[in-house]
Amino acid sequence: MELTLGYIIVGILAGYVASRITNGQGKGCCMDFFLGVLGSVVGGWVLNLLGITWGGPFSNFGTSVLGAVLVLWIWNKIK
Repeated sequence: MELTLGYIIVGILAGYVASRITNGQGKGCCMDFFLGVLGSVVGGWVLNLLGITWGGPFSNFGTSVLGAVLVLWIWNKIK
């Protein structure tokens, strides 16, 4: 898969939204991007385990945010 500007923007936005949902503030551009990318992997894995598939123009973004929120929730419980 080719990393394009669109994927980078979606990763940053997904990480930022997840940070705002869990902490009330963003964590910085690089950390938000990392959270968005990690969130897309985790979110896709969890939805696949649950047998949930969805499509549409915002499905990748929604999956990324869902996964990033889950990652942040787990991180806050460990910390």
